[in-house]
Amino acid sequence: MLKDSFERTIDYIRVSVTSRCNFRCLYCMPNTPFEWEPRENILSYEEMFEFLRLAIDEGVKKIRITGGEPLLRKDLDRFIKMLYDYKPSLDLALTTNGYYLPEYAKKLKDAGLKRVNISLDSLKPEIAAKIAQKDVLKKVLSGIDAAIDVGLGVKLNTVVMKGINDNEIIDLFEYAKNKNITIRFIEFMENERAYPGIKRVDSKEVLDIIVKKYSFTELPKDNSASKYYETDDGYRFGIIEPHNEDFCKSCNRIRLTAEGYLIPCLFFTESYNIKEAIRKGDIKKAAEILRDVVKNKPEKNDWQDNEVSERAFWETGG
Repeated sequence: MLKDSFERTIDYIRVSVTSRCNFRCLYCMPNTPFEWEPRENILSYEEMFEFLRLAIDEGVKKIRITGGEPLLRKDLDRFIKMLYDYKPSLDLALTTNGYYLPEYAKKLKDAGLKRVNISLDSLKPEIAAKIAQKDVLKKVLSGIDAAIDVGLGVKLNTVVMKGINDNEIIDLFEYAKNKNITIRFIEFMENERAYPGIKRVDSKEVLDIIVKKYSFTELPKDNSASKYYETDDGYRFGIIEPHNEDFCKSCNRIRLTAEGYLIPCLFFTESYNIKEAIRKGDIKKAAEILRDVVKNKPEKNDWQDNEVSERAFWETGG
């Protein structure tokens, strides 16, 4: 079992399989050029699997595949099957913008994927296109339906931005409620790459809007990044508050990038690289790095001192 110095059990790894994305969302990477990362800089699926097998043996129970947009990487279903075959009880999940799910949802489910989180920031085609800087809504909605149809667990993620999509909170809430899938409203995370002038809508504002139409109660907090609420008729939705210290208190996550960097916290710049150890077959060294990362995981993020994160979220999966 992996425990950090604050006695938190670390049993969850988020794995970014690529930093590339086919969207250019305003809150993430609006001005980042489309680039091709040299293959030799990227861990192969086999190399990632060698490290993750070690992590699973050390007690990791959940792996979430992220990006960039993970479905841009070829044969992702093969990687998921490698993990599933090693430990079928593993909680295997994927975070995606949903654009390619109409083509890949069944393959992913058949490979062993259990759940998917899909970004949905607007139900208006023109607003969705403004946010992603691409005409995306029709494909994303089709992707949501495809994931539901093949039996994947589905959650929606919505980054709420003042003056852009904050007037759609109820519409998005009811869209998810009508499909009986959870929606989580995420406070915008200030970062150096975001489009200038984006303003956060905090959780209280979101809840104040929802309570005008739906009564709800807060559910007990678990080790999820979300706070969950339940309406009187049993529908559950979530809020993610990265600025709140509660976000960190129960954190059980570390992150692995496609380039082999192991990161203890999304909002710290420190990282450790396992690529050399894995490519040399030095599993003992890789295990030492894993334990060091867990040991040095900070108690909380550094937003108390720095209001804007330096981390490129598309490299670490947000």
